[in-house]
Amino acid sequence: MSRSKVINDGVNVILYCRVSSEEQAEGSSLDYQEMALKAYCANHDYNVLMTKKEDHSAKSYTLDRPELKSIYDYCKKNKREVNKVLFLRWDRFTRSLEFATTYKRKFMDELGVEINAVENPIDFNGTEWSTMLGIYCGVAHTEDEKISKRTKDGIHGTLLKGKCSNKAPRGYKNVRHGKHDTEVVIDPVVAPKVKEAFAAVASGSECPNRVRQRLFPNVGKSSFSEMLRNVFYIGKIRVPAYKDDPEQIVDGVHEALIDEETFYKVQEILDGRKKNTPKMRVKLPHPDFFMRTYLVCPICGHAITASHSRSRNGNKYGYYHCSHDQKHLRVRAEQANESFARYIGALKPNRTVLNLYETVLEELRTEGQKSVRETIRNIEDEIVKLQSRIEKAMDAYLDNEITKEEKQEMVNRYKRDIVQKEQRIAVLKTVNRTNIEPKLGYAISLIDNMEEVITDAPTETKMLLLGSMFPDKIEFDGENYRTASYNKVLDLIYQQTNELREPTVKKKNSSLDKFSLVPGTGLEPALLSEHAPETCASTNSATRAGSIPTLLE
Repeated sequence: MSRSKVINDGVNVILYCRVSSEEQAEGSSLDYQEMALKAYCANHDYNVLMTKKEDHSAKSYTLDRPELKSIYDYCKKNKREVNKVLFLRWDRFTRSLEFATTYKRKFMDELGVEINAVENPIDFNGTEWSTMLGIYCGVAHTEDEKISKRTKDGIHGTLLKGKCSNKAPRGYKNVRHGKHDTEVVIDPVVAPKVKEAFAAVASGSECPNRVRQRLFPNVGKSSFSEMLRNVFYIGKIRVPAYKDDPEQIVDGVHEALIDEETFYKVQEILDGRKKNTPKMRVKLPHPDFFMRTYLVCPICGHAITASHSRSRNGNKYGYYHCSHDQKHLRVRAEQANESFARYIGALKPNRTVLNLYETVLEELRTEGQKSVRETIRNIEDEIVKLQSRIEKAMDAYLDNEITKEEKQEMVNRYKRDIVQKEQRIAVLKTVNRTNIEPKLGYAISLIDNMEEVITDAPTETKMLLLGSMFPDKIEFDGENYRTASYNKVLDLIYQQTNELREPTVKKKNSSLDKFSLVPGTGLEPALLSEHAPETCASTNSATRAGSIPTLLE
């Protein structure tokens, strides 16, 4: 920027040059504008006070241009010393009529400083100045809109071809072979860290934020999350919705950096669908006291705790006792555990209900498979129709009924629809169709052999089983157990327990209406019986289990 001292005689002017970065190579450089403006001032004997150069897009219609603002501040502080602010053309000043009229008012009406272009000047003393200003700015704005539309169309077309239209994401780099020949290649320096980040998050060994702090400490949380979500890393390109085209994902021409299995594991973890992030392991109770978490004192309602005590001969025994007052309850743990196992074992399932469950679940599975097959057939019919439309579009073009552009647009649209439908078929065909009978049989085996499971299963399995059966605490008075509520599935499975257990009770009507009658007493000690029939079913698989079947969940 050059500046001379203020000259009082003659016309004092400030020169304003503006260019956006993409226009530097289009004959509108800042040096060219300055040269043309100074030549104009020399021909008119104008005194140039200073030249301000601004590299700022004309799309900004706000008053945030720093150089123009500095001109305004100078004119405001040095009133009557500046006569004009000159620029090459009105599109160099702005492409917004609102911006132009605002600064016309600020400079000319408030400060008395004329603003004007030297190549297409406006006579502000005449009556048509507003029309001319609208024409100059409107034409520039229209051209701006055309450029914007062409740019957006080009970007959308580039993305549809599977090419990167912008700066390559982290782990890749842009390589230019010519003005219109570029490609995206893997960055050998950054790519290994990106792969390590995906692998660490997918394994669940570290939380995503810890991985970010370790591998990319200078990358923000949101940027790191966007990186983990970017399908670019599996060789795909996300094409945003544009005009009538919906958002879609197409195959990219670049090399994939992450395999799809790892990528989708990361997505499950980020979405919270896969709970394999590291967690604090809850300490299991001592095997002798697996009931402690579920028992409450029948007198004061406080939790039951447990501890070991040594006898005079040195033997160690476990006891459950009230955490508030041991006088309320203190009973040998071994005795309480055996009593509870008999209590659970006395509950025998209603075989009719279990058979009904098996039938209904099998029907649901069969119906689900039929529905999937029917949906796939419908989609395949739609694909055949789309392929027929492509052939018709080709015939119409050959018959000169439509233009080449119309034909290409129709064909592209139909092909996109076909790809989407084929992807949907692939998803439907990979739906998990695991047979439910093994799981149902495993669940029935547990229900049928509760006493053996509670006695012999690992502590973790016992805890899971009790947690699925009893949502509320269990009162224990040293002899009897009582709870106000339990799992609603068991509510149905254990119906008519007494009738099934007592061979002397006359069988009543076994219609399905009876299964909706829920016992009002809950799991009561009244169900206990020293003569409860034993089952001969094996429980080896049940006692070795580390988890509880979904039937009880």
